[in-house]
This record gives sequence, C-alpha cells and structure tokens, in this order.
Amino acid sequence: MNARRFRAGCLLAATMALAGCGEHALLPFNAGTGPAPVLPPPKRTLIPTVEIAKATGWPAGEAPTAAAGLQVAAFATGLDHPRWLCVLPDGSVLVAETNAPARPKDDDSLKAKIMDKAMAYAGAATPSADRITLLRDADGDGAAETRSVFLAGLVSPFGMALVPDKGGRSGTLYIADSDALLRVPWRAGQVQAGAAPERVANLPAGAINHHWTKNVIASADGRRLYVTVGSNSNVGENGIEAEAGRALILEVDPATGASSVFASGLRNPNGMGWRGGTLWTVVNERDELGSDLVPDYLTSVARGAFYGWPYSYYGQHVDARVRPQRPDLVASAIPPDYALGTHVAPLGLAFANKASAAALPPAFADGAFVGEHGSWNRKPPSGYKVVFVPFSGEQPSGPQVDVLAGFLGDDGEARGRPVGVAIDAHGALLVADDVGDTVWRVTAARPPAP
Repeated sequence: MNARRFRAGCLLAATMALAGCGEHALLPFNAGTGPAPVLPPPKRTLIPTVEIAKATGWPAGEAPTAAAGLQVAAFATGLDHPRWLCVLPDGSVLVAETNAPARPKDDDSLKAKIMDKAMAYAGAATPSADRITLLRDADGDGAAETRSVFLAGLVSPFGMALVPDKGGRSGTLYIADSDALLRVPWRAGQVQAGAAPERVANLPAGAINHHWTKNVIASADGRRLYVTVGSNSNVGENGIEAEAGRALILEVDPATGASSVFASGLRNPNGMGWRGGTLWTVVNERDELGSDLVPDYLTSVARGAFYGWPYSYYGQHVDARVRPQRPDLVASAIPPDYALGTHVAPLGLAFANKASAAALPPAFADGAFVGEHGSWNRKPPSGYKVVFVPFSGEQPSGPQVDVLAGFLGDDGEARGRPVGVAIDAHGALLVADDVGDTVWRVTAARPPAP
C-alpha cells in the first residue's frame, strides 16, 4: 500500500469512527414513514453521521429473505454492477450494468475524498461496464439461460424505456445515459441492437455530475418522454449556478429533442411509474440534518409543481443552510404524498399490474414496489430492502410492507443492495442487486410438497 492510499485509509477510518459515535436516531423508524411523517428539529453536527455497510456480496447458497407467501431465486448471476431493468414486449429483460462516470470536479474537496473512499467501502466505486445486457428465459423455468451484450460503449447508462410500434413486435428503445438521451430501433427476438445509438437530447452532466443517474419513461402514447435529473450537490453547496437544469423531471419531445421542465425541486428523483394517468416518482431527499431527517419519499408529480429542493423539505420546512433563501419558492412548495423513511435511498419503482396481480399473493395486488439502496447518513442503518406500498384508489394507503430483506446481514455487512425493480412478462418481481451482481426474481411461494 502506498503512502497516499494509507493516509486516505486512515482518514476514512478516523472520520467514520468520529461520525459513528454521537448523533443517532431518536425516533422509531416508522415515525418517518407514511402520509404524515414526524419531522423533528434538524440536528447538524461538525462531522456528518456516517454508518456505512461494507459490501461483501452473497456467500454461496445465500439469498435475500422473501416475505411470507413469496419466494426468491436468482434470475441471473455474475453480472457487473446491475442497476436498472427494462422488460421488453417479447419477454426479454434488459439490464444496465453501470456505475458512475468520471467526475473530476466532484472529487476536489476533503469531504468529497472522504465520501469517495466511503462509497468504495460500500461497493459503489467499481468501474462502469457501460453496457446493456439482454437476458432471456426461453424455457420458462424462472432463470435466464440466454445472455448477450445488447449495447456497449455507453456512458454510465441507467434508465430505459421501450415505445412499441403498433402490434408490439418492433419499436424504439430509449436509453438515459449520464449525459444524453439516446435511442435505438428494436424488434422482437433480437439479442443485440441492430444500429448505433442516435442522440435525442443532451442531458446535464459535466465535471461535477453529483447525481449522475438519469431515468426515462414514456407517456402512454409514446409522444412524450420524461427524464429524471438529480441535483449537483446535497443542498446547493456547489453554487446555485451548478444546479441549472437539475433536480427536476424533464418532458422531452422525441421527435425534435426539445425539452421543458415538467416538475422541479426534486433533489434526486429516480424510479418513475404511471398510475391512473398520473406520473409518480421516488426521491432521495437531503442529507446531514440528522438520522431522523429528512424522509425520502414516493410522490405523484404534477405539471409545473415545485417540491422544495434546495430551499425547503417536505413542503415548506425551510433548510437554513441554503443561501440565498427563496421564500417565494418555499411558499409554493408541495409536500410529497408518502414518506418511505429517512435515508433509505429509494431508487427503483414499479407498480403492480394485471400480470403481477394474477401471479403474486393478493396482499401485493395493488400498490408500488420500491427498491431501497440503503443509507449511509443514518445510525442505525435504514433501507437495504424492497418494500411494497399498498394503494387504495389513487393514493398510498396503509403502512409499507417488506417484500425482500436480508441484504444487510446481522454483522452489519451488505450482501447486496437493491436498485431497479420491474414486473416481468409472467407477473414476477425482478430486482437488480448491484453489490450482489445478481437479478433476483420474486414469485408466489409454491405450496409444500404433499
């Protein structure tokens, strides 16, 4: 080990030791969940709370723990940091094997250097494979026996959306790279893209690119695309000018590439889904206000709405760290619909559909599945699981339910970390696990053998 690496390791160890003793959650976790979470006063500390689970991967023969009435098995293993999923009309599954792009100016400060080391400890610093892989379970046994590189040479790809042509046997696949929205033609049965990607629109990136993951979803008629763009900081500490075109959802015309702001003030939106004609998203809220603040959330997204970031959180709760203040914007800030808990880091979102309602137990027939990547800024840790938020009508109703847990071991080490979630052609739930290098498949439990 060279001297620089040794010093950095010592700095990380000392920082984590200092951050790990002192501030911790005082409220029960469930207090920060539901439609009306408890929001205690902010608790700022000289050194942010750091409680990071070391990434170890799954020991042979081990898997996450499924809820009662469910079972889980590997759909595909040996992937390279799988983060996002897209189920195609022919039943094939695309998985984005990806990680952060180079971000030279995001690494300048001492804090950034410490966080980079911490994220490496958590398994989030592997080089990006920059590819999309196609998986196919042709024999229907619940495991993919076909695997091929569908598209390579991308720039930290993340979200994918297929807009089918009439009949569903062909269409256009849209891909949200870290710096651009791309498209390639698609036809049923193909195992690799038949053309080089075409650039539809540029997306905010640059030398900081703090929240690099971009997601994309299409309107029902395919005439509009919606793209998430995360903030370039925690609460604007890189200057508000660095946040131009960020912390928002864009509406893009795929015919021209023209875009406009659909909704703003969303610190780091990722997963999106449609329900009853309304767009929903999950959002990672801000850090460093204590283990009991701020809840991450699931919310419907209204055209033209502002959701507070960076000036306020959960509606009009002002964040005093932000300068200059914008009371005019705070006055218009809309509170989210449903709190998922503090620092759970929700990324994946998939609504139950007709296929899943028929294939999974009745308890999971109506609601949203959310992949929670897991906390770094909370003591004790939170997230590291897939949860289900039941709905009644068009709104979340009742407490969330654990669907898949066990990613965080009793020893505090992370066997895996869930990211994207999707419903496959048979109604099973697929979960991308980037630390476990696996796509898991959750189905209704088989009855015991007689």
